[in-house]
Amino acid sequence: MAAERSRKSRANLVSVATALVIENDPTDDLRRLGDWLTEAGLELSVLRPHAGDALPDDLEGYAAFVVMGGEQDAFGKDGVPGAPWFPKLESLLRKAVKNRVPTLAICLGGQLLAQAHGGTVERSTSGPEIGARLVARRDVAESDPLWWAVPFAPDVIQYHFDEITELPLGATLLAASPRYPHQAFRVGDRAWGTQFHIECDVDMFANWVENNRDWMTEQGWQPDGLIAGVEATQDDVTEVWQPFARRFAELALGTLPGAGRRELPLLS
Repeated sequence: MAAERSRKSRANLVSVATALVIENDPTDDLRRLGDWLTEAGLELSVLRPHAGDALPDDLEGYAAFVVMGGEQDAFGKDGVPGAPWFPKLESLLRKAVKNRVPTLAICLGGQLLAQAHGGTVERSTSGPEIGARLVARRDVAESDPLWWAVPFAPDVIQYHFDEITELPLGATLLAASPRYPHQAFRVGDRAWGTQFHIECDVDMFANWVENNRDWMTEQGWQPDGLIAGVEATQDDVTEVWQPFARRFAELALGTLPGAGRRELPLLS
């Protein structure tokens, strides 16, 4: 009976097209990304391992997988992971790629996606990247099912101290910037990572700044100017990344035009 209930539960998840969301840090929730995904037709099941939620052993029954950011270091220190649940989360990220579960991993999530597949994440020697910035789309992005409609130099919101210094073997680089070359990438044909934040609104960014205002001021940053810059780009960010999120949801739902199993770009 228990096994039958489990199968029915899994079947129900499939029928309503549920995305499993991992919130790694209470300061980086889904925010508007959650609204965009639900408006596009996905149900969201949010797990908060930072609050004690246990991660599943696999992604069976989930239509998509979303991994959010956080203050932790992806690479850990002295053999201790950046968070106790990171090894299992990296295992799920490997299973997502292997089983072609549409995956979107943001900032820390993107770093964990890269690290889970053999990439390297380190403290950035270029220093932190904070505020409203531009990234440059690579030519190869024109054939990507999510990135093809992203403009050449989209506005993004940055807040990171670490960076991906080496992508996994065979990963496709989709966006770059001069000081931080690995801004967005794809592993396999259905797993995307970004170094930047598409979920971040002004309140979220302002909270991050307030938590570090004294340090930022000491380092010569202008916290209020950074917040104002993020506020000024909100419409442009939404214009680009809401349709991007919709395309991701449509891929998970099986309704993305031209994104059938054979049509998606495959790595050679």
